[in-house]
Amino acid sequence: MLKTLLAEHRAARFAIAAATGAAGVLCFAPFGLFWLAPLIWLGLFQLLRSAGTTRQAALTGLAFGLGFFLSGVSWVYVSLSVFGGMPWWLAGIAAFLFCSVMALFPMLAGALFKRWQPASPWRQALYFAALIAAVDWLRSWIFTGFPWLAVGYSQAPPSPLAGFAPLLGVHGLSLLVVLAGALLLRWRLGLGFIALTVAAGYGLQQVPWTSPVGPPVSVALIQGNVPQEMKFRPEAFARTLTLYRELVAQNPAQLTLLPETAIPAFFDQLPPAYIAELKAIVAGHGGDLIFGTLTGDGERYFNSAVSLGQSPLQVYGKTHLVPFGEIVPPGFAWFMAYANIPMSGFSRGPEMQPPLVVAGQQVAVNICYEDVFGEEIIRALPQASILANLSNTAWFGRSLAQPQHLQIARLRAVETGRPMLRATNTGMTAVIAADGSLQAVLPPFTQGVLKTEVRGYQGMTPYARVGNLGFLLLAGLCLLVSQWRPRRH
Repeated sequence: MLKTLLAEHRAARFAIAAATGAAGVLCFAPFGLFWLAPLIWLGLFQLLRSAGTTRQAALTGLAFGLGFFLSGVSWVYVSLSVFGGMPWWLAGIAAFLFCSVMALFPMLAGALFKRWQPASPWRQALYFAALIAAVDWLRSWIFTGFPWLAVGYSQAPPSPLAGFAPLLGVHGLSLLVVLAGALLLRWRLGLGFIALTVAAGYGLQQVPWTSPVGPPVSVALIQGNVPQEMKFRPEAFARTLTLYRELVAQNPAQLTLLPETAIPAFFDQLPPAYIAELKAIVAGHGGDLIFGTLTGDGERYFNSAVSLGQSPLQVYGKTHLVPFGEIVPPGFAWFMAYANIPMSGFSRGPEMQPPLVVAGQQVAVNICYEDVFGEEIIRALPQASILANLSNTAWFGRSLAQPQHLQIARLRAVETGRPMLRATNTGMTAVIAADGSLQAVLPPFTQGVLKTEVRGYQGMTPYARVGNLGFLLLAGLCLLVSQWRPRRH
C-alpha cells in the first residue's frame, strides 16, 4: 500500500521524506534517542530504493535534508534575528537558504544512490551507508565546513557505539549507524549486525587507549551569564570586569577558565591595574587563568584566549572562524550590513599553535565552533593533556544549539582520549571525562562556577594518529564492494 502511495503521489513521498528528516533530530541532544537513528536512515533508504528516477531520488534526499536541517539548526534564525538585529523576514530567508544549502548534501547522496544502485539489497546497504557518511564528511570541510549534526554525533555517550569513536571518529560512526539501518531491510540480518556492533562497541569502551598522567588538577569553570545584548555595550563593560574579577577571587583553583570574549575588549587596551590584579589573584592561589578576549597587531585582530598567573603569559588565536559571524565571505558585505554582529572581521590565528602550558598541564584551547572539527583538534596531540573549549552560545538563546554543542564536545573527548573542559557564557559549562561521560555540568542560563578536579591524559587513540584516514578507507572499501561485479565466464 505504501509503495503504491509513493508511486502515485510524489507530494506524499516528499512529505514523508521531510517528516523522516525532522524526526531524525530526535536522535541528537537534548532528546538523546540514539537507538532511533538506524530506523531514521532505514526510512530514507527505503524511500530512495523505491524512487523511480534519479531526479526523484535527488528530490527525496532534498526533502529529507530540509526536514532535518530546518528542525535541527533552527537556531540560525535565532542568532540572526533575535541577537543579530536582522529583520525577521530577512533572517527567515537567510536561515531557510542556509538549510537548503545543507540539504544539497543528502540530495547528492540520493542522486548518486539511484544512479548507480546495486542489484542486491546488501550491496545497496553498503553503497547507501558509504554515500551518507561521505557527504557528511564532505560537509565537514567544503565552504570552510559545517559538520553540525553529522549522523555519528547521535552516538556520543551513552550510546555503546561510542566505543568506535577512538578508532574511526565521528564519520566512521555515521557509516556504522546508517549501515545498521539499511541492513534492517532484512530484519534478521540487520538485528544480527546491530547486536554484533553493540557488543563490539561495549568491548572497545574497555580498551584503555590513553592513560592518566600526573596528579589531579583543581579547576574552576566560570559561567558569567552575561546577556548577549549587553555584552558589547560600553555602559556594561565595567560591570563585566567586576563580575569576573570577583568570581575568580571567590573560587580559587589551579586552573580557572572564563568563556569566549569574557573580557570584550582588546587585551592591550585593558586597564593595566586590572590585568595585574587578575594575575595576582590567580598566582596567589598558585594557579593560572585562561580567559577569552581580543588581541590584535594594528592591522589584524583575533578572537583569542590569554593565560595569566604563575605561568608566563600565553596567547591562542582562533583558527577556524565562523562565516558571517567572524569573517565576511567575499561578496556578502551587503548582507552583513543588515546584521548587528560586532567584530565580524576577524583574522585567522596560525594553523599550528602549541598547547598552553598552565597549572602543570598542556592545555589545547579551542574556541566555540572549533571543537566541531575533529581533525583540527588532534593537531595538538600527543602534547596536550587536556582539551579546553571557551564558548559564547548566548547567540543562540534557548535553542537546541547548546545541548547539541555539548554532545559534540563529548565525542571529541572520546575521539582523543582527553578530558574536555567547557567554559561558556550561558551554557553548557561542563567537565567531560576522557571517556566522554559528563563529570559535572552547570544548568544553562544561570550564573555559577563549576569546581572539580581533572587529570591530564597521555597517549594516542588510533583516530588521533590517522584522523579520518581510517574512515575514508572503510568508506572506499564499502563503495568498491557494493559496485563490484564478478566476471561471468
